[in-house]
Amino acid sequence: MHILLLLLLALSFQLSALSPVHASGSCDTDCTKCHTISTDEVRNILAKINAPDAKILKVQMSPARGLWEVSIDNKGQRGLFYVDFSKKYLISGSIIEVNAAIDKTKERLDALNKDRRINRSLIPLKDALILGDKKAANKVIVFTDPDCPFCGKLHEEIKKIVEKRKDIAFYIKLFPLTKLHPDTYWKSKSIICEKSLKLLEDNFEKKIIPKPSCETDVIDKNIKLAASLGISGTPTSILPDGSVLIGSLQADKLIELIDSAKKKGAGNKNPQPK
Repeated sequence: MHILLLLLLALSFQLSALSPVHASGSCDTDCTKCHTISTDEVRNILAKINAPDAKILKVQMSPARGLWEVSIDNKGQRGLFYVDFSKKYLISGSIIEVNAAIDKTKERLDALNKDRRINRSLIPLKDALILGDKKAANKVIVFTDPDCPFCGKLHEEIKKIVEKRKDIAFYIKLFPLTKLHPDTYWKSKSIICEKSLKLLEDNFEKKIIPKPSCETDVIDKNIKLAASLGISGTPTSILPDGSVLIGSLQADKLIELIDSAKKKGAGNKNPQPK
């Protein structure tokens, strides 16, 4: 019994020694008192990741402590990344607020791209897959990758939309992200050869699809087009007013954005794609 008591006392002492000690003015209250990052340091980071000409839009604390959030515009493409306080590591990806299940990175990206517009007349739609009625008044252009899981999620939502709203149609441009998905290039060509929405949906459902049955340069043109428009991720949707939406949304929320964009687009002098 005495031995057990001594062990418990020793354990209690060890736990007390490991308890955190908080001091007034520490980085637990305001990290900027201890940590800074200059514009020159950010430019040096951009040079190292082959984006020396990117415009720095904003540098601020990220939603997660210990990281800086850097927003940039690189040849028309707006995005963000994170740099740790040691400035040794660059981090790309999403920060999720666990309890609320909110993608904080997507929130910031949406705000960053809120005023961004793409001239829709620059996007040819003859090679696009159409989900919805061709005569629909509201055309939404979607750049999608057959092997992108988020594209699959968005596709399910836009299917719900065309069931509810006959005045909305989606024109799907295949844009394979070959660095992320090794098979997506040939799959995109196969889908375009058949111009088959079903093949795209089969692939989203993890079904095996056939190899390309033709030679086509459509996919290569789509890749070049996306680069010229500053589009590098999928899914990317271009709404009726030319505004840009990155990522997937639930059907009802997307309908709200489309209706809002329709009103704004009414005064847009840019010709619409046909």
